[in-house]
Amino acid sequence: MASRSQPRSSVLAYGLLAPSLFGVITFLLLPILVVIWLSLYRWDLLGPLRFVGLANWRSVLTDSDFGHSLFVTAIFVAIVVPTQTVLGLVVASMLARLLPGTGFFRTVFVLPWICAPLAIAVLWRWILAPTDGAIATMLGHSIEWLSDPTFALPLVSAVVVWMNVGYNSLSFLAGLLAIPNDIHAAARTDGANAWQRFWRITLPMLRPTMFFVLVTGIVSTAQVFDTVYALTDGGPGGSTDLVAHRIYAEAFGSAAIGRASVMAVVLFVILIGVTVVQHLYFRRRITYDLV
Repeated sequence: MASRSQPRSSVLAYGLLAPSLFGVITFLLLPILVVIWLSLYRWDLLGPLRFVGLANWRSVLTDSDFGHSLFVTAIFVAIVVPTQTVLGLVVASMLARLLPGTGFFRTVFVLPWICAPLAIAVLWRWILAPTDGAIATMLGHSIEWLSDPTFALPLVSAVVVWMNVGYNSLSFLAGLLAIPNDIHAAARTDGANAWQRFWRITLPMLRPTMFFVLVTGIVSTAQVFDTVYALTDGGPGGSTDLVAHRIYAEAFGSAAIGRASVMAVVLFVILIGVTVVQHLYFRRRITYDLV
């Protein structure tokens, strides 16, 4: 009876997985293969495709503008991810105390994340407008926040951090609430102060959450487009020309689908590499053994 039931169980399992597998293949794997295929062709969205082999790759990999976009994206990620991770952990630590009004503040912190990024960016563009913006009105004089290369990237980074802190705080809050109170009580009994408990107990047991937050944070931050498009459109002087914006400009501004596909593949490979490195780092460090 057991041998007969095993094939039926396997068929049932694959049947339940079929919708998810269809979605992964159709909306994830297939588009990746199509982009790799398009990287070998020259196409302007209107005319016929023309096979050019590795010409698009040579053009993109020797393009200083694309190298600049990679550099700007690296700086952007280096600003956004650590900042939103630290702030998310701080906010989660305060929310984990379950003080009066905690439920209200959980909702307030997560609201920017659930709103449309383009709408949030338009709102911040009005706030930072040099003449009739909210800040300019309060200060009584205009400041070219988004037109100054010195301020543009930090301000775009600040808006993205503001949008994502709530999401990170909820992730860390779930991890904090999963830590047994008995462990902290035992540490207090042994004389450990608050910093020692945080460093020796809380952080080690938050490593699975930290791994998730860092991986998703880096991947999502490196692909930010709509916020940059609405706030600065890649300017001024290319100071906010992230890779995602460069891909858009190549595909729909210059009608160079092949070059845009190469850039997308390069970004994909970089993110895969960064994710693998993080996995190798956290693999031996994700543990609930506090010794």
